[in-house]
Amino acid sequence: MLADSIVFGAGGFIGRSLVAELLRRGHPVAAAVRGSGAGLTAWLDGQGVDRTALTVVRADLTSPGLGLADEGLTEVRDVYNAAARFAFGMTAAEARAVNVAGAARVVEWAAALPELRRLVHISGYRMAAAEDVAPDYRAHGAYEASKQEGDTAVRIRARELGVPLSIANPSTVIGPGQYLGLATVVSDLWRGRLPALPGGPDVFVPVVTLDHFVRFLAALPDDQESAGATYYVLDDSTPELPGLVGLLAEHMGVRAPRRSIPVGVLRRLPRALTRADPETLSFLSADRYDTASAQALSVSHGLSMPPVATALRQWADDLVATRFGHGAPSRGPYGFADVGGCRTWVTGEPRRPGYVLLHGLLLSADAWAGTADRLDAPSLVPDLPGLGRSGTGGRPVEDWLADLLDAVETRPVLVAHSFACGPALRYAAARPDRLAGLVLVSPAFLQPPSSALLRSPLAAPLLRTAPASRLGRSLGLPEDAGLDTLTLDLRRAGAARRVAAAMRTAHGQRAELRRLLRQTRLPVEIVVGSEDPLAEPVDTPVTVIEDAGHCPQLSHPVSVARLLTACRDRAGVH
Repeated sequence: MLADSIVFGAGGFIGRSLVAELLRRGHPVAAAVRGSGAGLTAWLDGQGVDRTALTVVRADLTSPGLGLADEGLTEVRDVYNAAARFAFGMTAAEARAVNVAGAARVVEWAAALPELRRLVHISGYRMAAAEDVAPDYRAHGAYEASKQEGDTAVRIRARELGVPLSIANPSTVIGPGQYLGLATVVSDLWRGRLPALPGGPDVFVPVVTLDHFVRFLAALPDDQESAGATYYVLDDSTPELPGLVGLLAEHMGVRAPRRSIPVGVLRRLPRALTRADPETLSFLSADRYDTASAQALSVSHGLSMPPVATALRQWADDLVATRFGHGAPSRGPYGFADVGGCRTWVTGEPRRPGYVLLHGLLLSADAWAGTADRLDAPSLVPDLPGLGRSGTGGRPVEDWLADLLDAVETRPVLVAHSFACGPALRYAAARPDRLAGLVLVSPAFLQPPSSALLRSPLAAPLLRTAPASRLGRSLGLPEDAGLDTLTLDLRRAGAARRVAAAMRTAHGQRAELRRLLRQTRLPVEIVVGSEDPLAEPVDTPVTVIEDAGHCPQLSHPVSVARLLTACRDRAGVH
C-alpha cells in the first residue's frame, strides 16, 4: 500500500471530511479506523469522492503500536490525529485511554516513520483557558480534563522524540452531520424546549465551518513555519450566545428565549430541571482567543471563512433536514424561506419546477421524496404552514400557496395529498392560468370523514403521545416509510394542536370543496388507492392504484410518478 498521509479517527465527523479533502487534493490516504471502514467508504461515495487513492487500515489507539500492521505505511509523511473519545459521563480511565495514552502512542508511532514531515494533532479551543493549569477531572469532567492532559502529553512526547508537531485547536465545528455540543442547544430551541439561555449575555461559543477547518488542516504540513506552532481556529465574528440563538430562532421561525440563567446557578440546579450536562458548563465562558496566527496561515494559503451568519443558517437547515440526526436528510436543495409571512421549509426547485407537491396532515415534504426522484422534471416540495418543519403563518393556507406560486416562473402540475387538496383546489379555481394541471391524491373531502375523536379537544394529546407505528397504520403507511419523523414533527411545540385544528377546519369544508370541484375549469385528475376508495362517485377522472392505501406516494411511488408524468404530457408542457 502507498499512502503519503494517514488520518487516525478517519470515521469521525472531522476525520472523514479530512480524508475527503486530502483525496480531492490528490494525496494517497490511509484511513485508520477501528472497524471495517464500511461507513466511511459509503459516506465518501455519497459525497462523490474518488476512492482510488484510499486505503482503509484498522487501528486501535488503546493497543501497543496502535494495532497497525508493520508493513505498508513507511511512505507516510503526514500524520493526522483526529481520534478522540468524545462523550460526557465517561470515567477518567475511559477518557484517558484514548485522549491521553492513545494520543501519546500516535506521537511515538509517527516518530518511527523514516520520511515524517509533520504530525498534526487536533485538540480544542478551550486549551487556551487551561494553559498552565493541571487538569481537574472532578471540576471539568473526564472529557475536557483528558483533552487538556492529552494536549500536554502530546507536546512533551513530541519534544522528547523530535517530532515536528502542529496543534490545531478548533472551536465548535459546524457542518452536515454535527449533532453534538451546540447542536443540542439548537435542538431544544427548535422543539420549544429552551425556556432560558444558559450563561449570561457575554457568553461566547465560537464556531468554525467544517469545510474551512479541514482545508486548514490539509494546508498545515505544506507550511514549513507551522511546525511547532499552535493554532486557534475559530470565527472571531461569531455572535455571543444570545445573538447566535436569536439569529437561528429567526431563521427557523421559532421563538428565542428572553431570559438567561447564570452558570453558577445552573451548577446548583438539579440536572433533571436544567437538562444540561454539568460537563458542558465550562464551555459557557466570555473568554476570547488569539486567532492571529491561524488567520495569517489561512490568508497565505488562500483560505477564507464564509460569513458566520450564512454558515449558521446553513447548519440550521442541515440539522432540521435530518431532524437533528434522527431521520434521513432531505434530497436536493432545501432550507427555510419566507413565504406569505411564514418561515417555510422548502425542498427542491423554487423557481422553475415542473411539479409542485403538497403533503397531507401528519406528513411533510419528505413523503414525496420517492415520487419526486422519479419524475421527468424538477419539483417544488414545501412543508405546509404549521406542519412538518414550517413555522406558523396566521393566514389561510390558500393565501400561503398563492404566495409560494407567485415566485414560480413555469406552469407546473399542482399535486396535493389529502388535506392539502382543499387549498390546492381553491388556488386552481382562482388561477387556472398559472397551472398545467391539478392532481388530487386521496382527497380528504371526497373520502369518509376523520373520526369525531380526532376532531375533539382530546386529539392533540393523543397525537402527541401516539406511537409512530399507530400513526402509520392510521395512514396505511408501510413499515419502512420513515415513521419516526411523524412523531418527531408532532412533538414540536404546538404541532399536534395545529394538526387537530386543521382536521376540524377541513371537516367543515367538505361540502364547499365538492361544489368547487364540479365548477373548476382546469382539468383535474384524482388518484386513490384501492384500499382507500372515494366515499361517493364523481365526474372527475379517477385512477385507482391497486393495493395502495391513503398514501400511495409512499407505498407506490413508481406508479404515482408515472401517473403525474402522464398528466404533464397530456397538458403539453415541456
